[in-house]
Amino acid sequence: MGSKTVMMNPTALKPSDTGEEIPAIPKPNVTLGIQSDTAFSEAAKRLHGRDLCSIADLSVQEMAAIMELAHAVKNHPEDFRHALDARQMVMFFEKASLRTRLTFEAAINTLGGNAIFVDQTQSPLGERESLADMAHNIERWMAIMVLRTYSHETITEMAACSRIPVINALSDLEHPCQAIADFFTLEERFGSVEGLKFAYVGDGNNVCHSLMLTAAQLGAHCIVATPKGFAPKLDIIHKAIEIAESTGGSLTLMNDPVKAVTGVDAVYTDVCTSMGFEHEATKRAPIFKPYQVNEALMSHAQPHAVFMHCLPAHRNAEVTDAVLDGPQSVVFDQAENRMHAQKALLLMLLGGAKRVANSRARGAQARKRVTA
Repeated sequence: MGSKTVMMNPTALKPSDTGEEIPAIPKPNVTLGIQSDTAFSEAAKRLHGRDLCSIADLSVQEMAAIMELAHAVKNHPEDFRHALDARQMVMFFEKASLRTRLTFEAAINTLGGNAIFVDQTQSPLGERESLADMAHNIERWMAIMVLRTYSHETITEMAACSRIPVINALSDLEHPCQAIADFFTLEERFGSVEGLKFAYVGDGNNVCHSLMLTAAQLGAHCIVATPKGFAPKLDIIHKAIEIAESTGGSLTLMNDPVKAVTGVDAVYTDVCTSMGFEHEATKRAPIFKPYQVNEALMSHAQPHAVFMHCLPAHRNAEVTDAVLDGPQSVVFDQAENRMHAQKALLLMLLGGAKRVANSRARGAQARKRVTA
């Protein structure tokens, strides 16, 4: 099936309310989903021992394998209860956390391993001791390292210095674990997300970046609506387009939130002021007010559309109580699925992955669409 990547101006790449369509790109040159045990095994072997600093670190097939494994560990947890026996995971967090910390700890504990948490909120990584020296110590004791930082360079430097896998549990550039869990949630709701229309409304931040890349890898059509001056980073835009051209997905950037959500299957938003930008909260509030996800905005989406948020939410700021607590909201499904998605990541990176027969035929189930 042919597809179009829709960008406003492919040279300047500046968001606007209207878009110029690039000519139709060829049919996808990769097969989406895992088609055989061999393909799953090959993806698992490639991921064993790897880092996950960015969604862009993953190939389309590796993403598909992680998604399939996430369904397997959720549907058949007993098959993985001892998969990571005696494996040690350390977590260094510079930022406060509820979902990320608890879901990673629960994930490795229920796979047979153990989690050790180090609070870095008062002492940024690299301040007391160089990142390289830290990495060379940690790799002697631990099997895997999970980092939640302000600077993305902290994660990439630690990964470059360490012989054990490093996972980005949030940086100023990306939040890959969140995006994987979010599209896993969409697969549970709709089946395959290939061709699904997904709208993100709000700040073009780290969560937005990872969602764009994940949507592209899974062949979804991603529409991003941000205020002028708050668009996603250009290098992430370029990478998402490159991936989408191979999968049949597409990316559209605009400033109009109503146009963005019209006819979509999922509407996503995040806080208007991310951690580290609190000093801009007063300035940002009026800019983002038209981007609030409320019942009026949701009415433009498909009747079956779901509402998504990575949490924590600022109630009645970027989203109203009526939407956050309403029947279309899947925010707590997303939160639950952080654990299952991260189990799959841990299994892949630590060599504990296996394919469970008939656990979930990713891509085989046709997405149920409500036609107008």
